[in-house]
Amino acid sequence: MHPITNTLIVGAGPFGLGLAAYLQRRGYDYQLVGKPMEFWKEHMPQGMLLRSNANWYLDPDHKWTIDTFLRLHDPVRSPTAPISREQYIAYVDWFRQQARIPVVPAYVERLGYDTGLFTAELANGHTIQAQNVVVATGFEHFAYYPPELVALLPAGHFQHSCDAVTMSAYRNKRVLVIGGRQSAFESAALLREAGARHVHISYRHDTPRFEEADWSWVETIVEQMAGQPDWFSCLSTQQQQEYRHKLWAEGRLKLEPWLEKRINQPDVSLYPRTEVVWVNQQPDDSLRIGLNTGLHLDIDALILATGYQVNVARLPFLSDSIQTALKTQNGSPLLDHQFQSSITGLYFSSFAAGQSFGPFFGFTVGVRTAAQLIGQALVRTPV
Repeated sequence: MHPITNTLIVGAGPFGLGLAAYLQRRGYDYQLVGKPMEFWKEHMPQGMLLRSNANWYLDPDHKWTIDTFLRLHDPVRSPTAPISREQYIAYVDWFRQQARIPVVPAYVERLGYDTGLFTAELANGHTIQAQNVVVATGFEHFAYYPPELVALLPAGHFQHSCDAVTMSAYRNKRVLVIGGRQSAFESAALLREAGARHVHISYRHDTPRFEEADWSWVETIVEQMAGQPDWFSCLSTQQQQEYRHKLWAEGRLKLEPWLEKRINQPDVSLYPRTEVVWVNQQPDDSLRIGLNTGLHLDIDALILATGYQVNVARLPFLSDSIQTALKTQNGSPLLDHQFQSSITGLYFSSFAAGQSFGPFFGFTVGVRTAAQLIGQALVRTPV
């Protein structure tokens, strides 16, 4: 006999934990499977500073906030200081304890569906059956490797930024970071501070401005969507694209001011409006990189800060029958106004919800709204 639960949440990052807190407080039967904050702990570098602020807390009932945590654990902190990765992980661990969220620390190896019931086979050998499943795995399986770039690179000579997180491994090395967003520039700063010999950054657009990003309009939109979940889907295609561009511009055309002095250093070189056009592997295993401007760079390591792209076909635990039945667009599952997919009882949260709910849900600002909407749908579902 397999354990049966009303709802299985797959993924113990911010979105999974936010939903679990909502259900836990209402006495709803669920199980949360995953290793808490593993992506943040294993795939984001130590010393990273967040662009988000204390308003992006996880509790959909507004009790266990980041401000409350910081007042308790760092009372002398300046309210304007950026939140570090370490502080955020500590906050989420504290939030999980306060909310009394139980977690099964295992991976789902296979999720199947038959006659109205989902069956999850776990890596620990256990099996869970559920009437509903919420996939909240975030970015884990969606690292983007530009195919035209990867085709030029020798295998084993590059890493995505989500795997290049031990900065001390690059000490005394010449490193090329490809990418033009905040993460690329922050990786460069951390690499330099960890002792890299020289850091190069290549990106296809102009150098972003060192200017504090304004996320207030995003916060307003996401909060309003808790009461109007069809807001984004009711926009015209052009309007949706305008919001996607506005969010892109806020994140791509600005860099946080606290990065400026860390980047404007003699051992950091910027190459705006460039891209790699050829690569030669040298006898000493270094790489000579040719840019479209005619410049060439000699480097020892290459990091792709090329972001993430949703493609649910890359979720390894979804069975073939689920993949076949799932309706998608641009690699993303098509969702109704409660985050439910074309398969009854199967929900997607976090980054995978961006096609239907807007790109805002690729950020933790969307945690509380997603938790409320999915939680309300589940609590109202007949058992």
